[in-house]
Amino acid sequence: MALKDVIKVMVVDDMTVSRGLLESGLDQIGVRHVDYQKDGKEALKALAAKPAHLIISDYNMPNMDGLGLLKALRENEKTQKIGFILVTGSEDAKVIDKGKALGMNNYLKKPFTADSLRACIEAVLGPLG
Repeated sequence: MALKDVIKVMVVDDMTVSRGLLESGLDQIGVRHVDYQKDGKEALKALAAKPAHLIISDYNMPNMDGLGLLKALRENEKTQKIGFILVTGSEDAKVIDKGKALGMNNYLKKPFTADSLRACIEAVLGPLG
């Protein structure tokens, strides 16, 4: 069975349009098990009940931004090994540098395509099949 058929992904983004673009991209590359949350705090609550293999999170969100979520994940023994991809439209290298320092696995620059999303995920998890 291919990885894309079994992987559990959580998309964290406060913007409906952005979540929709990620949903469409994941659908195009065949990833079917996807959960959606609106911010980092909601994601942490959801992960306690429904674990994921990979989190694809927007950087800029209310309540808890993507880097805050990443920091919380890496500080918790139960979630510290979850793959993490930060999605950002920011040109600020400090955001990426801070993400790397916190243990981010990869990042995806907006705007993105289904192919760039797939390459980004495969760089973290290996071939989706």
